[in-house]
Amino acid sequence: MPKTYAAPAAFSEKEFVAIPMTPVESNQVAAIGYSAERKTLQVTFTRGPGHIYQYPNVEPQLHADFMAAESKGNFFGKHIKPLAFDKFPAPVAA
Repeated sequence: MPKTYAAPAAFSEKEFVAIPMTPVESNQVAAIGYSAERKTLQVTFTRGPGHIYQYPNVEPQLHADFMAAESKGNFFGKHIKPLAFDKFPAPVAA
């Protein structure tokens, strides 16, 4: 039986506010950013077109734990993937 996948999430209608990103060593996660002021975690992935995912209402400790995780992909799957998010298109290269 073939595996079925959920339809991709639609892009958010919210205004995009960029958060500086830090590249990370991971097969799944490309870069992570965090705004303590907005309590927003930002993630991009190694696969796909480079869309930006922002997770609101993320406490600083969760961000710190994510950055310190030995496996960013496993941590993401267990602790961040279930959270609500806003999806934004990949930035256009200049």
